[in-house]
Amino acid sequence: MKILIIEDEAGITKFLQQGLQEEGYTVITAENGTNGIKLAQAEKPDLILLDWMLPGINGLQVCKNFRKSSIDTPVIFLTAKDTIQETIEGLRAGANDYIKKPFSFEELLERIRVQLRKSPVIEEVILGNFKIIPAAYKITKHGHEINLTQREFELLAFLLKNRGKVCTRKDIISDVWNIHFDYDTGVIDVFINAIRKKLNLSKEEDFIKTVRGVGYLIES
Repeated sequence: MKILIIEDEAGITKFLQQGLQEEGYTVITAENGTNGIKLAQAEKPDLILLDWMLPGINGLQVCKNFRKSSIDTPVIFLTAKDTIQETIEGLRAGANDYIKKPFSFEELLERIRVQLRKSPVIEEVILGNFKIIPAAYKITKHGHEINLTQREFELLAFLLKNRGKVCTRKDIISDVWNIHFDYDTGVIDVFINAIRKKLNLSKEEDFIKTVRGVGYLIES
């Protein structure tokens, strides 16, 4: 497995590189966003560790560039930012997870393992006028493709995988965001609203049902 580290602090890069190599990972590094983007395109890593506060192009812009360029490699932000708004901003940019500096290397390893073992739902799903192919991160309405961010699609895929079952906010934040501690699950509502808006769902065709006080459901 190959991991790309995009980090401008040499000490952190050296620490991560040594630790990950000892765990058997191949590690490549970039000291800024521009080089990070080039390496991601050329080397096709299995996972990217991305510092938010980079010189020049910051991590948020780098992550957005990945997703616009159809680079769907899992991204874990390394960041000192931890407010709910900053977290939402990072996840909306397409990040899969984040870990706050300073962090435990053991915790980072576990977060890496979770991202690398995730697998998408493979079947094609038809819901009214929508055709959804989770494995390809693709959704169309009347044959026209609709663009969702990777995190929005992962949320939708999780609901589809569990269709017919009410998915609690705790289940969603744990599985989709890989967060296993007390956390403001209001971020889920933000993403659900964004999905509904992008899909331009009328009241009649809204297949995402809100179960008030509990979570969300896509009926079987």
